[in-house]
Amino acid sequence: MEKVRVSMFFPERIKSIKASDRVLEIGPGAEPNPRSNVLLEKRYGSQEEYLRQCGGLSINDIDSRIIFYDGGVFPFKDNDFDYVICSHVIEHIDDVERFCSEMFRVARAGYIEYPLFYYEYVFDIPEHVNILIRKEGVLVYSKKTDVMPEQLKAVQKFWFNALTAGYTDTVSQLIPYIMEGFEWSESFTLRKALNVAELCREDPSIPFRLPQPKTMIRRLLEKFKLL
Repeated sequence: MEKVRVSMFFPERIKSIKASDRVLEIGPGAEPNPRSNVLLEKRYGSQEEYLRQCGGLSINDIDSRIIFYDGGVFPFKDNDFDYVICSHVIEHIDDVERFCSEMFRVARAGYIEYPLFYYEYVFDIPEHVNILIRKEGVLVYSKKTDVMPEQLKAVQKFWFNALTAGYTDTVSQLIPYIMEGFEWSESFTLRKALNVAELCREDPSIPFRLPQPKTMIRRLLEKFKLL
C-alpha cells in the first residue's frame, strides 16, 4: 500500500470545488485529481529520493500542469487559487506550520488528508516525519521522533516489511479508523501536541465485523477468552 502512494483515500469528501474554481494540488503522486489545474511538487536532490517520497510512482514529468519548487514559499501569488488539494503530503513536511500558512496564503479553501498515529505506530513509514490529528477544529501535530519509542523499531520493521510485501488486507479494512481527511473553508489553527494522548482519538472503538471463517488467529482469540 505505501509502496505505491495512494493519492487519496476519501475522494468523496471533496464536495466544494465549483466548476469555475482554479485548483492547486500539492504532491499529486502518480494520479492527480482530474479537477486539478496546477500540480506542485518538491524538487529533491536525486531521482531516487523523489521516488522514495512518492512511494515509488511519480507524476509524468512532462505533464504541463506540474511546477517544481525547492520547499518553503510556494511559487504563487496570494489567493492565486480557489481550492488546494493536499493529500498524504503534510506527514512528509519538515515545517508543518509554515507549510499550512502557505496553503492558506495561496488558496481560499481546500482538502487535506493524512495517516493517523495508529498507522504510524505500527508501520513507521520512513518518509513520514509528522503525526497529526484534527480535534475540535484544531490540527494537532508532533514530530514522530518526539513520540515514537526507539525500542519499537524492530517490531515496526517487521510490520513495514509485511505491508510492502503485500499483506494489506487488515490495513484496507481499517482505513476509516487509521486515516483522516477533511475540507476547510477558512484557515484552521495548528498546535503542537503536549503528549501522546493528544494524538489519539478519544473514542477508538471499532465496530464488530460479520462472522468470518475460523482462522488460526480466531482460534487463538477464542482460546484466550476461555482463560
